[in-house]
Amino acid sequence: MKLVYKFLVVAILASLTVYAMTNFTYHQNTQRDKRLIEDSKEAQSEFIRTDALMRNLFGSAYAYVIFPNIGKGGFGIGGAMGNGIVYQRGAIIGSARMTQVTIGFQAGGQAYREVIFFENESVLNNFKENKIEFSAQASAVVVAEGASASVKYSNGVMIFTQPKGGLMYEASVGGQKFTYRHF
Repeated sequence: MKLVYKFLVVAILASLTVYAMTNFTYHQNTQRDKRLIEDSKEAQSEFIRTDALMRNLFGSAYAYVIFPNIGKGGFGIGGAMGNGIVYQRGAIIGSARMTQVTIGFQAGGQAYREVIFFENESVLNNFKENKIEFSAQASAVVVAEGASASVKYSNGVMIFTQPKGGLMYEASVGGQKFTYRHF
């Protein structure tokens, strides 16, 4: 029975991933994009409200991507997905999709926000060319008051997450893959 359950979970996650990847055709000014832009602005405000020092990061980063709503779930095998808006020097330049598949000890589901800061043009270009994928060693800082004060760029990026709800045992960013679309 456990094998049937795992197979079912894998099949559902694979189906959702294929559906999501084939339907990722954003065009600027669509209702979906407008809502995503509003959500990313709200997420940025929440990051700053939680840790006022993040205002400096948003102001000084070469670029950043905000994923205002990422859903993650799994039981042994898991997955996560979310859409975001990419900013360069504070101006919107495109959208992105994050997908993640994980295998290992995990159970539950959660919703969270994520922001990735890019240190320079080279790292942003790698992201735009879909050449950035976080390894299992990648880690994110959970946003709390003052959390951003001592964080430094690692391989040209800084990653912050902020829980929105749910309960899940496992909270890595390893295995995240990104797809960028220019506006």
